[in-house]
Amino acid sequence: MGDIKAEWENALTAKDCERLLELFDDYIDSIEDEETLRKELERLKGVAEECEDPYDLAHEIGHVYAHLDDAEAGIELYRRVAERKKDDPEEYATALYYLADAYEHFGMPEKAIETYEELLKLEEEVLKNEREIALTLANLAVNYDEMGETEKAIELMERARGIFEGIRDEKNHMISLLDLAHFRYELGDYDAAEALINEVLRNPREDEIEINARLVEAEILAGREEYDKAFRAIRDALVKAINVSDEIFGLVFDTLVDFIEGLFNESEYGTVARNMEGFAELFEDDTAYFFRAIAELARWKAGEEGAKERFDELYSKVENEDLRSILDEWKKPKLSLELGL
Repeated sequence: MGDIKAEWENALTAKDCERLLELFDDYIDSIEDEETLRKELERLKGVAEECEDPYDLAHEIGHVYAHLDDAEAGIELYRRVAERKKDDPEEYATALYYLADAYEHFGMPEKAIETYEELLKLEEEVLKNEREIALTLANLAVNYDEMGETEKAIELMERARGIFEGIRDEKNHMISLLDLAHFRYELGDYDAAEALINEVLRNPREDEIEINARLVEAEILAGREEYDKAFRAIRDALVKAINVSDEIFGLVFDTLVDFIEGLFNESEYGTVARNMEGFAELFEDDTAYFFRAIAELARWKAGEEGAKERFDELYSKVENEDLRSILDEWKKPKLSLELGL
């Protein structure tokens, strides 16, 4: 503790933002009481707002405050940074983006919208960078959708899409089509959503874009109760995600688990049972047993003879505690209430 505290104090005195970022996790983890932690964070905020590039440090500070259930104290740093950057339109635009992103990240879409709208005005009237204007329109759209204003979100995303197409920014054009497809899905306009997804899938694309397209495709198919096709879309996404990144793979896997849970809740046991082998065969570890156990669990819940014994045998082969906990939750009897009305 002594050595790292001395290094921390030296970095604070020198206002060495890079060194503070390097030391951040170890030093913050060494503080044992909340009062001391808050005092250190306040000292650090005073230095961070003067950093040439304060945003990585602000991100770390914000997350610690969030763990203290005080996200507002972390966002205050972003506001202070923005205030300092007001005299330079380029720097101010960057600061506004990070402030809006922080509001969005910490679940404050109304504040995010307010800040993105200020940023949009700066970009349209002063900076006049078409790509940045389109990105801000897209961010506004996402936050309006979060607020339940999906029609407004579509209007903004259509503007963004037009700009991306006009400046031939293919990646962001494809992403805007994905967002529009999701918005149309939310409104129940499955045909329009499907047409947008098909447009994405017809074009050359990055793996991550294709993965997200398959997930939105699965949403649409599930909305139509075409569950087997939805499983195939998620499987296509999972196959692609295996070779992309752990983060993307985790996103797809979690989506799959949520989808299966929803089908269990709807008593779609046959649908679940017949689709699990396609996922099991993708894995060589105990994840294969996990999916086969899900199939037997579905058969067990459907009343098939011998399914419980097969489930128990497969369950015993699942060593991953996270996967076992999912099975533990799903094998509990489903509670129901009968109301005498």
